[in-house]
Amino acid sequence: MPRRFFQLPLPRVQPGRNSRRRMPILCHWLGLLCWLLPGWVAAQGTLSGTVTDGTAPVAWANVVLFTPAGQLVAATATTEQGRFELQAAPGAYQLKVSFLGFSDWEQPVVLAAATTLGTIILKTSATALREVTVVGQKALVEYQPDRVIFNVENSAAATGGDAVQALSAAPGVLVRNNSISLLGRGAVRVLVNGRLLELAGEELVAYLKAIPASSIRNVEVMSNPPAEYEADGAGLLNINLRQGAADSWKNTSTLSYEQNTYGSLALRNNLIYNQGRIRFAGSVGGKLGNSQARQTLTTAYPSGLWNLRYTGRQQENNASARLALDYDLTPNLSVGGQYAGTYATPGSQDYTTIDIRNRQQRLDSLVRNTDARRVRTSSHAYNAHLVSVLDTLQRQLSVDADYFTYDSELDNTLIAKVFTPEEEFVRTSLAARNDSYQQVRTGSVKADMTHPLLWAQLSYGGKISLISSQSGLAYYDIRPATPQLDPSRSNTFEYREQTQALYVSGTRPFSARMSLQLGLRLENTQTRGYSATLDQRTTRSYRKLFPSAYLTYQPSDDHRFRLTYGRRVNRPGFGLLNPFRSYINSNSYSEGNPFLQPSFANNLELTYAYKNAWRTNAFLTHTVAGFGPVFTAEPATNTLTISRQNYFREYAYGLGQSYTAPVTAWWQTQTQLYGLSSATQFSNGLAARPRNGIQLYGATTNTFTLGPATTLQADYTYASPVARGLYRMGYTSGLNLALQHQFLHNRLHVTALLNDAFNTAYLKDYSSTVNGIRQVYSENNSSRFFRLTLSYDIGNSLLQGKQREFGNEDERQRTR
Repeated sequence: MPRRFFQLPLPRVQPGRNSRRRMPILCHWLGLLCWLLPGWVAAQGTLSGTVTDGTAPVAWANVVLFTPAGQLVAATATTEQGRFELQAAPGAYQLKVSFLGFSDWEQPVVLAAATTLGTIILKTSATALREVTVVGQKALVEYQPDRVIFNVENSAAATGGDAVQALSAAPGVLVRNNSISLLGRGAVRVLVNGRLLELAGEELVAYLKAIPASSIRNVEVMSNPPAEYEADGAGLLNINLRQGAADSWKNTSTLSYEQNTYGSLALRNNLIYNQGRIRFAGSVGGKLGNSQARQTLTTAYPSGLWNLRYTGRQQENNASARLALDYDLTPNLSVGGQYAGTYATPGSQDYTTIDIRNRQQRLDSLVRNTDARRVRTSSHAYNAHLVSVLDTLQRQLSVDADYFTYDSELDNTLIAKVFTPEEEFVRTSLAARNDSYQQVRTGSVKADMTHPLLWAQLSYGGKISLISSQSGLAYYDIRPATPQLDPSRSNTFEYREQTQALYVSGTRPFSARMSLQLGLRLENTQTRGYSATLDQRTTRSYRKLFPSAYLTYQPSDDHRFRLTYGRRVNRPGFGLLNPFRSYINSNSYSEGNPFLQPSFANNLELTYAYKNAWRTNAFLTHTVAGFGPVFTAEPATNTLTISRQNYFREYAYGLGQSYTAPVTAWWQTQTQLYGLSSATQFSNGLAARPRNGIQLYGATTNTFTLGPATTLQADYTYASPVARGLYRMGYTSGLNLALQHQFLHNRLHVTALLNDAFNTAYLKDYSSTVNGIRQVYSENNSSRFFRLTLSYDIGNSLLQGKQREFGNEDERQRTR
């Protein structure tokens, strides 16, 4: 039996019919843009202000102006009177002010012809201990206008873990049942350094588990991404890896041991070297061990209950390597390349028992399955890039070329035996061996231009991507002495996809207090699927526009409002389009749908921030023709079918409040509370009633400084039971405790983590009723565990984190 009996439903939408009428509008705008660009003359604006500590000026403070993408624009130091002045083209920027002994001050700013920020007050964060100054670090969670940033490098709970565990700790991110989603919204796409992963489900989780958390700088959570990002997914999670500052080097070695029912050991090493024109980053690591998975499924057939209990011992063996090299040919031109590879053997030994009862609830028979899964996966990602600053006005051109390969092989032997209630053997109902494989190849080229203008900050670009996927399954009946191939249960499936995309985005400051950002993205997609066994071909072509808008208003330094709108698409994964019927056991099978349509959603979000501490957020998402798995039980044969259908439309909405601030000098908190609900309608003749309800979600992360070298982190989350669409889900809650102490002048870090202390954070009571038959499911994949981590640093202590990204992350995530 597969390790994942269920996959959570992901809302999707029917393509619209107005794309052809929208095309002339887009062409007119792009034509007007190309006609006007040569005549536009960008002018310099002036940004000024004063830096104080609340009572006196702060002299020689560093003042740095960045583009929203992190590119340095201008820098200066304050005078003895605390004043500063910078010159740059008008547009939207990020301003950072820092000085030893004070917390960094960082805010988005909109530069007009002449912009005065007034007084910037730095808050003291240094504590004198035996003539040693200890300077405060970045907050664990930062809120920016278009994203939430989770600083993984400052999280004790993520120390020694992998990328999946780092994402699980990010605010508003849910990782359940091989699905990564945003709270109240749906499944998201994952990027690494800005490049989309063309993987999904179990393949995506296996890939992310090979990335150590020690190599991650931060995770950007974008619920409504700008136009320059791909439109796929309910949102985006961008994992930024580490890279060093100029003229510095650092090496970090990490050893961690994790204990659940079984144990695992991981060893990682990260090296960063920057000298002159050369920037290098490399990492290598591996993990050996096992974890336990448990699942239960109760199906109420008219003839009686079927109770399924599954226990699996899953291997956590993986290895990964990464190399990145950048070289500055001139001060305004740099080239570079990256390689990232993973290898994993996530096999398992699974045991399943099914108790079959009659109408009087008496045990009628037992079915026992043994499942030996040998799995091997590997991936290779290659990137070459060029970045050129074209002039003093900071026009910047960035070009990326990417190639990605993913291969998986599965050898699965399944034996099902039937017994009487007295444990007497009756017969072997199933004895089979499945040999399957999947190969994914993606290539992409993209170009992005940042173009400051007199009246706006403009960006535009395009991307071409090609995707090829091939999968196969050979089904053998091993009950005879010589295994017999069953062609009716064997299959090969080929899938091709091409996407061409263009986008334009502009930010216009109306004043120092108000700005508007508008974006438009066009994606043209052609797909082709072929099932050799069924001799069935399916082709599709569609062209869609994805507008986005961001209105920011800041009436004072303490108050900020932001209204955003965006349109998103969710494309089916490759495996979901395969029409072949794959048998799970003798009484259940799963099949794809070649006619499954992509879904589209409109997102509207309003955010209010008070003193950068309180944040109120309200959102509304409208999804049409959403798709997902439908579990249908046939009473006559007691057969369970898992199919994929476009079967619902939905309004999902929520209201939340968060608070991020120091409670005391030794206590920092980040707390959020959300109320979530939805209104769902079913279509496609589904024999079920929609379930709509209200869910309360709360999460708090608290960091306590117990001494100059000791930190305690306590995280707690709670989600109330909820009914949404076809499914109802029970409550979840989890308490994580992490204690970290630093030795040897802060070079040796020792961290102990107890994850899900009460073992209550797993998926439970996940139920649906179709055709009058109710099913209840639960899953616990070693939610509770203990981890001990040792990490040792050597090198230049001035090193900071930053890194470039792969450019084909969109194409690397959708394999299912």
